[in-house]
Amino acid sequence: MDKLVSTDWLAARLGAQDIVILDASMHLPGSERDARAEFTQRHIPGARFLDLASFIDPGSSVPKAVPTPAQFAERMRELGVARGSRIVLYDDSAIRSAARAWFLFDHAGEPNVAILDGGLGKWLAEGREVDQGCADQAPRDYAEPPQTRAIAGKENVLANLDSGEAQLVDARDAARFAGEEGSGSVGHIPGAANLPFGSLLNEDGTYRSPGEIRARFEAAGVDLDRPVITSCNSGMTACVLLFGLELAGKGDAVLYDGSWMEWGADPDTPKESGARN
Repeated sequence: MDKLVSTDWLAARLGAQDIVILDASMHLPGSERDARAEFTQRHIPGARFLDLASFIDPGSSVPKAVPTPAQFAERMRELGVARGSRIVLYDDSAIRSAARAWFLFDHAGEPNVAILDGGLGKWLAEGREVDQGCADQAPRDYAEPPQTRAIAGKENVLANLDSGEAQLVDARDAARFAGEEGSGSVGHIPGAANLPFGSLLNEDGTYRSPGEIRARFEAAGVDLDRPVITSCNSGMTACVLLFGLELAGKGDAVLYDGSWMEWGADPDTPKESGARN
């Protein structure tokens, strides 16, 4: 299974015993959208609701931190997911939240995880079947997984300011990156490049081709032969950049999970404002 699957691919495999479809929709605060309620109203047949908003480590000092192995395993047991299943993630979110879910599963070492290209929006636009309600799943055993991807902490990003070893790429929009008045942000981490996550997507919400994705990073001044750390506001849309990099053949990029919510809240961390030259 590829990391990105089409609606045609999934439609032809609905009901397959080894495929688990998970709705990973999550919405921004203030959007007045309820992901669980929307899932109950309509979802791809056989899908289960991941509840990505609560799929965090609430005991961490990092806002919205990646769940621990025990927390990951518990959620999989609740959802009845078997280790090694072919897992297809989709969303109906403006922030393309399926990419965050993909990162969590990839970090947990799940070998067969894909994102549905275009998500629920494309599925609905094509007039495909949907279900209502929320069926209970029988719990099943799921061992605590390894954590296979590196995650950058604030201390790593601070050290990188001096070493310059990795390039930091910020997925937020240009106004927040620059710290424009009314944006809700005072700027960005010094030295960061800005590549708004939406630039990796076509108008219909599908991902651009690997070549186009590489070109977008290069146009933002990012050398894909060097290490990359991605960030955003809360660690969500930074995962869109990570997934895009994965499609483009760069699978060693690192997430700064705390992102601006952590960095901006610390009065001792340096900040820059304005667009990057």
